[in-house]
Amino acid sequence: MSAGDEVRVVDELDRDVPDGEPGALLTRGPYTPRGYYRAEEQNIRAFTSDGWYRSGDIVRRRPDGNLVVEGRDKDMINCGAEKISAEEVENLVYQQLPRVAQAAAVAMPDTELGERVCLHTVLMPGSTLTLDEVRTATADSGVARYKWPERLEVVDELLTTKVGKIDKKALRADVAARLSKEVRP
Repeated sequence: MSAGDEVRVVDELDRDVPDGEPGALLTRGPYTPRGYYRAEEQNIRAFTSDGWYRSGDIVRRRPDGNLVVEGRDKDMINCGAEKISAEEVENLVYQQLPRVAQAAAVAMPDTELGERVCLHTVLMPGSTLTLDEVRTATADSGVARYKWPERLEVVDELLTTKVGKIDKKALRADVAARLSKEVRP
């Protein structure tokens, strides 16, 4: 970044949030891209009408003005008025439940609160895990109730992208498909 760059931390309606609150990072200035070449649809998603670039990062501004990255906007779960960092949930699971080899927390649709937490896990060989065990570990660590997973999917392997990263988009689609099948008679 340069001294000429501007930074804003905003909510989902592009309103500035108070220092200490997590929000989406917007930038504008000499080091900020001005647009994507011949990609009008991408530009509409990536830039505000007045030229602010949507970085995709969720940050929190400290009192000293520095930014702390909380995660990516696609990795934030919007449960009612609360924002939940998927990474925070995953780190908690790794710390509290050593039988979990891999964990991926994703948003799942919820008619009441918009989204809730679904936890996909790959377990160590011979291990088992229940949602109640995850919730007990979460409660014992003092995590706020709204961050607790509402659903657990124990799988043999996590879906990945072509480059080997956990494919959270595919996991969100997977849980949405499972939920839609459960609702049908």
